[in-house]
Formats: sequence, C-alpha cells, structure tokens
Amino acid sequence: MLVLVVYDIPNDKRRLKLANFLEGYGRRVQYSVFECFLSLEEMRQLHQKVKKKVKAAEDNVRFYWISESALSQVLTIGSSLPEKPPEIYII
Repeated sequence: MLVLVVYDIPNDKRRLKLANFLEGYGRRVQYSVFECFLSLEEMRQLHQKVKKKVKAAEDNVRFYWISESALSQVLTIGSSLPEKPPEIYII
C-alpha cells in the first residue's frame, strides 16, 4: 500500500538527515513529502526508525496509509500519479 510520509522539522540538520534517510524508502514528491510503497510491517519498521531520528517535542512527522481503492482516486496537477517501483532492477 502507499504510505505518505509528511514532515515539518524546524532544525535544518535533522530535516536533511530525515529526507536523505527517506529517499531509501520512497520517492520525494514535495520538499517534505515522500510516497513509499510498503507493507504494513515495513511501515511499522520505518515508523520506529524515524521515531529515533526526530525530536517529538519539536518535530512533526505523519504517516498516512492510502489503500489500493483510494489510490485509484488520486488526482494530480504538475506531476505523475503515484506508481509502485519496479519489482526488479537490472544493473
């Protein structure tokens, strides 16, 4: 399923570290928004890892699960629709 990770982190260093970390999980679609196709277990693991990288008292990170049925209703302007990454990469 699609997981949107949205964040507002006032500290530049923490914000950059989180963005770089999230690039390993999904596609950056806005400065503070990532689209990640993950299983529920992968999302839980990601949530735990992100929890260790931010300060809950200062930062705001949200995880939104988008179901397959809701994904078909996504509308965009100026970008492509969310799409799953390929199953296999050939290098």
